[in-house]
Amino acid sequence: MMEAKAKKIPYLVIPIFIPFGGCDHQCVFCDQPKITGSSVLPSTKEIQNTIEEYLGTWKRGGRKEVAFYGGTFTGFPMDVQEDFLKAAAKYVEDGRIDALRISTRPDCIDGDIIKLLKKYHVGAVELGVQSMVNKVLELSERGHGGKETVRSVKLLKDAGFKVGIQIMPGLPGDDKESVITTGRRVRLLKPDFVRIYPTLVLRDTPLHEMMKKGLYKPWELEDMLEVCEELYKIFTRASITMIRIGIQPTKELEDAVIAGPYHPSFRQLVEERINAT
Repeated sequence: MMEAKAKKIPYLVIPIFIPFGGCDHQCVFCDQPKITGSSVLPSTKEIQNTIEEYLGTWKRGGRKEVAFYGGTFTGFPMDVQEDFLKAAAKYVEDGRIDALRISTRPDCIDGDIIKLLKKYHVGAVELGVQSMVNKVLELSERGHGGKETVRSVKLLKDAGFKVGIQIMPGLPGDDKESVITTGRRVRLLKPDFVRIYPTLVLRDTPLHEMMKKGLYKPWELEDMLEVCEELYKIFTRASITMIRIGIQPTKELEDAVIAGPYHPSFRQLVEERINAT
């Protein structure tokens, strides 16, 4: 007798894209406008219009969240953060949205930030960790080390937030061993979910210049698939959900990619490898 498939619960994420902003670092890989397809901060009215548009067409019920993607949210001045959060929080307060979520850096979390996020119904915080190996972080000009990640994850978990971690295998200084080390150290932090974004070389970024000078060699697709297969096993065995493996394909991204292990169905390729073993 065949087992019945579990019914998929509807889940709406309303994306609000915050372009490069709130961050005083220029990481070698970063070009947020090309990734988000946006270069101007949204107004509070635009935020509310986006939410209304999504809610007006969503008929399936289930959990609904507003997610601020793109820039380093908690790196913005507190009044800017509050304006953005307040614009979306009203929908939580009237019961039309369940919670908010934001993305930020590990070194942009402190007690005051946590109080603000709690006040405006943020339920999940995603940290752009990228690596847990200090040498890799330094070569990427990330501006923080692994200890900042450990500290911020503890602060957020103690305050009751769900915590997501984003990692970028294939950064300068990375090899298979260092990527696996990052995976194992992230596993010990017990995040609620992870995103895996293979490092790509985007046009006119510092990483592009490094590549042209022979200081950085992009990973081949097969090598990245191999190491992401290992990451998949590490997180699966620890019951950590991987909500994305591979960067979301967009026209802006595909136009900007110069080199690296890009594939529009990257996750599918990883899972095919897993299922073949």
